[in-house]
Amino acid sequence: MDPIQVLVIVVALVILAAVGYVIVSRNRTRELKGSFGPEYERTVGKEGDPRKAERELGARQKRVASLEIRTLEPQERSHYASEWKNVQARFVDDPGRATEDGDVLVREVMQKRGYPVGDFEQQAADISVKHPAVVEHYRKAHEIAERNGREPVSTEELRTALVHYRALFADLLDLGVEPNDDAPREGERPSRR
Repeated sequence: MDPIQVLVIVVALVILAAVGYVIVSRNRTRELKGSFGPEYERTVGKEGDPRKAERELGARQKRVASLEIRTLEPQERSHYASEWKNVQARFVDDPGRATEDGDVLVREVMQKRGYPVGDFEQQAADISVKHPAVVEHYRKAHEIAERNGREPVSTEELRTALVHYRALFADLLDLGVEPNDDAPREGERPSRR
């Protein structure tokens, strides 16, 4: 083969490799956007670079794949759903305590399903893999609860936190319930759902 033919073949292979890389990268981006939804954009914003964000999201997927995540048995699901109703009922008399109890119950269900609990950021990252639609609810609830630990927050903010916790809680229990805004307000009795 003459050197020009070799050069043409090498250039063609380099171009094919580059096109392949671009296609694979675009497919990976599309897959991650589809899997993570708004969490994809949030991570890109936090990392400041789509490639770094995609490495982070990929690492999350690998980490969660290594965990033994399980679904709850029907009796476990029923037990936790009942516990959640109790948390909501306690909100009327003690909104701060009920919000804390909601956080504890969410973490208990996470742990029962196989998610490690401890560091909040790691918990949120783990949850984002299989529950991307509600991870932002978890972050908002946690932020309000943390702030309430430092300074008093309004009953309305605590109610909002409980609504956010409920969104993740329902998703963890696979209840198929869309989060809405019907958590009890101070002085109201909780709805019977």
